[in-house]
Amino acid sequence: MAQFPQPIDFEIKTFGCKVNSYDTGLMEQRLETLGFERTKLNKDPKVYILNTCAVTAEATKEAVRHIRKIKAQSPFSKIVVTGCAAQVDTGAFSELPSVDLIVANSHKQDLETLLSDMFKGKLKQRVFKSNIFKKEDLGLGGGEESRHTRSFLKIQDGCNSFCTFCVIPFARGKSRSLPIPQLIEKIQSLYEQGVREVVLTGVHIGDYEFEGKKLEDLLEAILEKTKMPRFRLTSLEPIELNERLFSLYTHEKMCPHFHISLQSAQSDVLRGMKRNYSHQEVEWALNEIHNRFPKAFVGMDIIAGFPGETVEMFNETLQRMSELPWTRMHVFPYSPREGTYATRLQGQWSRSEIMERAKKLRSLSQQRFDREAKKQWGDEKKVLILGDGKRGLSRDYWTLQLPIDVQLPKNDEILIKVGPETPLICS
Repeated sequence: MAQFPQPIDFEIKTFGCKVNSYDTGLMEQRLETLGFERTKLNKDPKVYILNTCAVTAEATKEAVRHIRKIKAQSPFSKIVVTGCAAQVDTGAFSELPSVDLIVANSHKQDLETLLSDMFKGKLKQRVFKSNIFKKEDLGLGGGEESRHTRSFLKIQDGCNSFCTFCVIPFARGKSRSLPIPQLIEKIQSLYEQGVREVVLTGVHIGDYEFEGKKLEDLLEAILEKTKMPRFRLTSLEPIELNERLFSLYTHEKMCPHFHISLQSAQSDVLRGMKRNYSHQEVEWALNEIHNRFPKAFVGMDIIAGFPGETVEMFNETLQRMSELPWTRMHVFPYSPREGTYATRLQGQWSRSEIMERAKKLRSLSQQRFDREAKKQWGDEKKVLILGDGKRGLSRDYWTLQLPIDVQLPKNDEILIKVGPETPLICS
């Protein structure tokens, strides 16, 4: 496709998860190849692209509010909506006359072509959407954070689980994975660009499968066949932890950092969510991680106020989590999502009750995080300097403030002792 004689300035606003951040990186690459340019400081772009999230109804509302704000500040700019909300909440954007183009996830791979046609006056419609479950491809490029030393790499997209609270399968389609040889090649390319840590991400990476190869096969291959010195995984479910995966975590390139997609620690609630495990597997997973990797950073996701979660069930989760080993909890107040089965369940809670439960879980999380942070004082950590040069990230996922007057090498790990001049940033 021919480039434009004059570059077209664009800006992308990313909402939601790491997978969306990855997709934004891919869109940036493809647009810049075509002749689009990221907008320079204090200049209005010709086109705003919103890469939306649909995990809650509020996420779609946030995107709508952002569109209105853009149009008020930059009335002559074009507005393009893509991403998950464009797929599942298309009507929320097609009703807005200020939106010039809607590109659902089913057509995201065609974004640059559609943008080009829009500016050439060739488009005969403004909404591009089809059945997401027929989508077979997923982009390999993208994920890089320019001038940064870390990169996300999407290895998988889509989900086959259909948890009762989640709309994401309808936004991203069935689970599909990228080939191991292509991922190895991409990681090597990132290393040559100066990236020194790769975070393997996806909608459900525990579902990774390509030609019979599983997540553990991919991990084993990239640990042995690439020069990248540091790897992390995004969310895993408790039942996806196994002996082979734990064995791979003993490799020097694997960072001692786990993020567990927990959602609850009460068996009846987990059953209502259609999670394929009980509180026994939750206890086993967190205890097993602690026994094998006692200094690992363990984060997790928990939903507060799920329909049917009685006060007794909530207190059971709260008590169980107070007794188990972990580091930090990401708490999500339950939000009814049109199109999900959970909206039909009995026992829907008021917003005030949901927020009160979330407050209790967040209080527990903050207490635990502060306690674990104090244990790091005096420890020496291998730290990767982050893009701003003011912070470093340890292998066990603690962020350190770096000395202002010290020249620090970028793209290399350095050994730093946690202390008065290099405190943890506990936000």
